[in-house]
Amino acid sequence: MYIEVLKSKIHRVTVTEANLDYIGSITLDEKLMEAANLIEHERVHVLNNNNGERFETYVIKGPHGSGVVCLNGAAARRVLPGDIIIILSYAQMEPEEAANFRPTVIFPDTATNQIP
Repeated sequence: MYIEVLKSKIHRVTVTEANLDYIGSITLDEKLMEAANLIEHERVHVLNNNNGERFETYVIKGPHGSGVVCLNGAAARRVLPGDIIIILSYAQMEPEEAANFRPTVIFPDTATNQIP
């Protein structure tokens, strides 16, 4: 039996853009992705602290060190630039493995979306 546990968390980043005319996804600064142990095309849950929206999408790489957090396509309707969001990903593993697993959690500066 597998269980699903938190793998990665970016706690409180600021949305920099919302691009309705894109095919979908969330564009993240590659530096944030690396720090949070996320890979391109990985499924993520997005939680909007400003309006309570919760939705799924997938990650695409943005320029390294840019601070970009851009919701694309339909997800762009669920955020506004300046909103604070939390980004989560999960992994499936055996309960024995999960007992010793520790997720990667990062706390970027919400003014710059950079890792302090």
